[in-house]
Amino acid sequence: MASGRLATWEMAKQMAMISSELNRQIGLLIDRTGVVTHVIVGDHQRIVIPSLDGYRAAPSRLSGLHLLHTHLGCDGLSDEDLTDLALLRLDMMGVISLSSAGVPQAVHLAHLLPENPMGTYWEILPPLRPEEIDKFDFGTFISALEDELKAKERPRSVENRDCALLVRVETKDAAAGKKSLAELNALAHTLGITVYDSIMQLRPQPDPRFVVGKGKLTDIIIRALQMGANLLIFDHELTPAQVRTIGELTELEVLDRTQVILEIFAHRAQSREGKIQVELARMKYLLPRLVGRYRTLSRLTGGIGARGPGETKLEEMRRLVRDRIHRLEKEIKAVGGARKERRRKRAKAMLPIISIVGYTNAGKSTLLNALTKSNVLTEDKLFATLDPKSARLRFPREREAIITDTVGFIRNLPPDLFTAFRATLDELQEAHLLLQVVDISDPDYQEHMATVEEILEELNCLNKPRLIVFNKSDLVQDKAQLSILCERTQAIAISALKEETLPPLISRIEEMLKGHFS
Repeated sequence: MASGRLATWEMAKQMAMISSELNRQIGLLIDRTGVVTHVIVGDHQRIVIPSLDGYRAAPSRLSGLHLLHTHLGCDGLSDEDLTDLALLRLDMMGVISLSSAGVPQAVHLAHLLPENPMGTYWEILPPLRPEEIDKFDFGTFISALEDELKAKERPRSVENRDCALLVRVETKDAAAGKKSLAELNALAHTLGITVYDSIMQLRPQPDPRFVVGKGKLTDIIIRALQMGANLLIFDHELTPAQVRTIGELTELEVLDRTQVILEIFAHRAQSREGKIQVELARMKYLLPRLVGRYRTLSRLTGGIGARGPGETKLEEMRRLVRDRIHRLEKEIKAVGGARKERRRKRAKAMLPIISIVGYTNAGKSTLLNALTKSNVLTEDKLFATLDPKSARLRFPREREAIITDTVGFIRNLPPDLFTAFRATLDELQEAHLLLQVVDISDPDYQEHMATVEEILEELNCLNKPRLIVFNKSDLVQDKAQLSILCERTQAIAISALKEETLPPLISRIEEMLKGHFS
């Protein structure tokens, strides 16, 4: 068939005749040069499209294939046809409806749409008479459609090559789901990912295979195609099977919330200890997910004791990861010994120890800089600083204390990451005072405080003397309400960027530590 043709009238007649004789649906997959790449024989009701891995396009492009198949009856495009159009990113879906005598009645066509104000994903064209199929200028049509898809793509900077859609299933409270997606957006921003859209589905429980329903996942795939996104980030911890299933269906890179946090920690770790801890957490996360990473490898087996090349490679990768985990755990123990020695020296110096704790991006590093004239990195990003920083805090009465900034907390901290950083966080046990920094300007500050308390309880630190510090108080409009809140919680309100607000805090710290000065 000539390049740029949808099909020919002769081809349609032959398909109709064979389909009628076999009483089965017949399908042809055709590329843009007019070559038939697949002939599909189905049953009376449907056809099953084979794997198209060799024809996959970039996530923001069509596949370069169109499907034309028969329907044994006068019905047009089905929901299953439109779903296949979307999931496979076909150039076009075509159905030849047949009369009871097996004569072609009409050709029904549908194609995907660029992003549009109506929020529609596809367009169903007016039916063609079978003899008009020769006149359909498919080459010009598909070229114009791809130009329109490209024109409607969101702009992407050179530095920001990853553009994502955020996805969440909410089983209880829609408002809580929106807050969680907003936090995931901030995490993605910290990692340098551009977020195009956030999608939330309300359902009684997440789908065990796709998290969202398969119909909703179809909508998400089309949305990604329309916007030019190449990444799906789920606001859940996905199982290895879910990552594999969603990735195979969408052909988009799939991340979950845990992996985003791990990647941020990997980018932020500066010290040797921090890098070891993060790599250990990443290796433990990767180990059960190797099947998904290597799903293109052959898994053929040929009987007892036989292994395909892919399975051998997979076992080799598993062994390498396990060995790496074992070596990293040894290194963690060695680093832990050095940390104990530093703690011993601090104890020998007879200086009280203050640890700053709090939700990520609450202003802990900014407060450390303000109190000690240090120069710790501060950014308006989650986990801007990862490695603990210590400095000396000098009081007006020539007294001194060691003050340490710890890693920021966040709700649902990945278990492997919490375990890896447990040794670092256990240093809170040595503290004589905890400064719990709270971003009081954040509408969700109460939830953040609850998260910090849960982690402190897990670390057995709730019995430590603790001073709540309401940071960014200059951004709070209702000063009277803030004053009442401070009185009720015995907190101090400050702005770490305004030095004049710090003296009351320093005085309270000195008063709470008075029994620990030598």
